[in-house]
Order: sequence, then C-alpha cells, then structure tokens
Amino acid sequence: MKDKLGKLCDQMRQKELRIPVDLTVGVVFFLVGLAVMLLMPSQVAISERDVVNGRAFPELLMTLMMICCAALVAKEIVKLVRKQPLEYKTVNLLVEVKALIILAILVITYILCRTTDLFVVGAVFCALAFLIYFRCKKPLYYVITVGLAVGIWAAFRFLLNVRF
Repeated sequence: MKDKLGKLCDQMRQKELRIPVDLTVGVVFFLVGLAVMLLMPSQVAISERDVVNGRAFPELLMTLMMICCAALVAKEIVKLVRKQPLEYKTVNLLVEVKALIILAILVITYILCRTTDLFVVGAVFCALAFLIYFRCKKPLYYVITVGLAVGIWAAFRFLLNVRF
C-alpha cells in the first residue's frame, strides 16, 4: 500500500497543468458572483419599508465584480482572436491535491461542529486529522492536542458558560 502511494505521489509530482490565469479567474469569479446573486434572496430577508436594506451592498458588490470579470474575459478573448500570448500559470498537481486535503479536513471539521452542535467534536477531529496528515509519530502530541481541545472547550462551556 505504501509503495503504491509513493508511486502515485511521484506521478502527481511530475504532473503539471498550465492554466490561462486571467481567463480562468474571470470565468470562475463571474460564476461565484452569479451564485451569490441567486442565493441572496433566500438568505437575506428584506422589508419593503427600508430604503437601504441588507441586500443593497452585497448586490452592488457582486454586480461590480461580475462587470469586472466580464471585462477581463472579454480582454482575454480579444487576445485569443488577435493570437496574442495569454499569461499562463503552471500548477503542480501534488501541491494542489495536498491543499484540497487540508480544505477537506477543515470542511469536515465545520460539518461535525454544525451537526453535533459541539465544538469539541470538531476540535478533536481537526487536531487528530492534522496530526495524522502531517504524519506525526509521537503519541504524546496526540494526547496533548486532544487534552487541550477538550480542556479549552470545558473551560468555556462550564466555567464561562459560553455555548459554541
């Protein structure tokens, strides 16, 4: 198993992707702005009596972002039509997979905290997951981090009466 994982890591280390930066960023953030605009009515309640409501600034910001993204994409399309070189970024696949694993640990931590309604469950998972991910071999580190996570939670919960 370890040998197969080592081979897979070596293969991913050698894989590199070339991405047209401005074109990709323009499209991705235009879609993010569009998603925020579509989700906002279900997330932010407004009153018809208010002149300026809770949606005003986010809508203005997302509209401005989408206009800028459209201009960036248009500029890159003009470059493509004129056969001018685009700016590319080389991305190493192994580095990006490692970053996605870290992001997954953080998302799972959040989900655990929300579903169990106990911060301590997420904190213990996060601490253990990062120690395992970074291949920590000292058992004392596991005991210390779990002990600190539980201790901090208990201090806030029972001594300070803070629910989180």
